[in-house]
Amino acid sequence: MAKAIMIQGAGSNVGKSMVVAGLARAFLRRGLRVAPFKPQNMSNNAAVTCDGGEIGRAQALQAMAAGRAPHTDMNPVLLKPETDTGAQVILQGKRFATLRARDYAKAKPQLLTPTLESFHRLCKSADLVLIEGAGSPAEINLRQGDIANMGFAEAAGVPVILVGDIDRGGVIAQIVGTQVILPLEDAGRIKGFAINKFRGDPSLFDEGLEEIIKRTGWPSLGVIPWFDQAWRLPAEDVMDIASKTDGAFKVAVPHLSRIANFDDLDPLSAEPGVSVEMIKPGQPLPGDANLILIPGSKSTIGDLADFRKNGWDIDLQAHIRRGGHVLGICGGYQILGHQIADPEGIEGPPGSVAGLGHLNVNTVMKPEKRLALTQARYLPTGDLVEGYEIHLGETNGPDCSRAWLEVRGQPEGATSANGQIRGAYLHGMFTSDRFRAAFLNGLGASSDLEYAQSVDEALDALALHLEAHMDLDLLLRLAEQPAAYSRS
Repeated sequence: MAKAIMIQGAGSNVGKSMVVAGLARAFLRRGLRVAPFKPQNMSNNAAVTCDGGEIGRAQALQAMAAGRAPHTDMNPVLLKPETDTGAQVILQGKRFATLRARDYAKAKPQLLTPTLESFHRLCKSADLVLIEGAGSPAEINLRQGDIANMGFAEAAGVPVILVGDIDRGGVIAQIVGTQVILPLEDAGRIKGFAINKFRGDPSLFDEGLEEIIKRTGWPSLGVIPWFDQAWRLPAEDVMDIASKTDGAFKVAVPHLSRIANFDDLDPLSAEPGVSVEMIKPGQPLPGDANLILIPGSKSTIGDLADFRKNGWDIDLQAHIRRGGHVLGICGGYQILGHQIADPEGIEGPPGSVAGLGHLNVNTVMKPEKRLALTQARYLPTGDLVEGYEIHLGETNGPDCSRAWLEVRGQPEGATSANGQIRGAYLHGMFTSDRFRAAFLNGLGASSDLEYAQSVDEALDALALHLEAHMDLDLLLRLAEQPAAYSRS
């Protein structure tokens, strides 16, 4: 029977996703059948699954670490922010509703049952399920109806390990303060703790570790040093993409406010000869960029308005006049066209807006989402390209006669008459080594990186890192058979 344990954080961004990925690979290497699970995630960086749905990109990486294909049961509730106060709710891979934050709080109780159903199914095919929390359980104002942290732990009857981030400071208060603020029953679910992102000699924290143990009564599972190869793994946060910027070939990426599916950037960032520079709002697009890549967006029309507000439309025109190249993917492709029509008001009031006009194409938004794993062909070389589609809208126009991809036997994408500007709906294409090498070669850069192998090697290194610095035997002993699963 499967056992499970939940990794929760003493705050946001403590490294839970990476720890779960490393644990998944470590226990896989020990011969266990491992499955990752995150009851609720909030991210516009989604992955398309083998069963035709979408989950958070972090769970797709964890699935890879566990030697499994990504499945919607690994992340049954995915929140995709569309505005500052509302998000699209994806339930078991499919759109459930678009809700404001207050309305989502009311809807959470009805999401618990399908979330547990997904968890139970995973348990049936695993020896160990590694559950990742979201944010922090110390946010006790969100405890009622919670399905992300202690609410799920209670419903599933699983123990919890608390992870703190020493890099940001105050880790003793993070761990001890979490115990103090939690209701006694929730605090009782925590069976141990770990300290993440330590820089320097871990023995220097021995007294701090003893103080946490004395004050909480929880055992330590270890102090995890900073993992230097983290940059080789797909980024969960878009700003982590800029962790390596020493390549001679510069790709500039405007950081759209609703940027989505930015995993397109990971293989480029991993290239030794390529720098990927995220351009924050208020900063100009750099004049020395070789390629400006406009990424996907969860709200294309809103991001188009922000693009203009930041003056990036002027910078882009100057880049093109200098002979620079431009690539738009999905929402970025739509932004580059002449017009975006939204007759049904999918992204706001019904109507049309003018695009940047660099591609002679027009887009019509439609409510049906295209969601599929896709194999394409790069027409200039004939190389096969693995990718995925996840978009609303259809794009057509004269520049589509210069398609540069073929998908399902049909031309895909568009190219400007001068050949400088390209757009397409296909995400994930740069993970295909031969295509990426051919694409970069066409722009004067080179590539000999085997990307998937590089990520796999980094996961192995992460697993060894955790084996060396965490008590994984204790973690395995602390894992328990879920109470709800034992009754099913």
